[in-house]
Amino acid sequence: MEFPEDVRYTKEHEWLRLENGEGVVGITDFAQDSLGDVVFVELPAVGTVLTQGQAFGVVESNKTVSDLFAPVGGRVLGVNQALREEPELVNRDPYGAGWMIRIAVSNRDEVKALLDATAYGTFVASEQAK
Repeated sequence: MEFPEDVRYTKEHEWLRLENGEGVVGITDFAQDSLGDVVFVELPAVGTVLTQGQAFGVVESNKTVSDLFAPVGGRVLGVNQALREEPELVNRDPYGAGWMIRIAVSNRDEVKALLDATAYGTFVASEQAK
């Protein structure tokens, strides 16, 4: 299981990477592995304003349907249009081509409150032990 050091994580298994002052959001390797084959992703419209923890979309797999939750608040600047035609990108490259939204982060303190890779790895291990 992969937990890159350059991203922050939520306990709902979303990740956030800061790039050029924007936040890039997706689901973690653990999440995509748990979901199975992703067959559909529903994402918000550009311009949507999200609050931290708010559901912003849905990911559907061959096993289940799961809500997506905003790791931080802000305005949606972009969505990964490639996921409409290739939702399986989430499985193949969850931290790269499988990203979901770009967001203008409204509160940097929310980023600091997210889990780092070590803390997220510990959290995942505790979840798997249940």
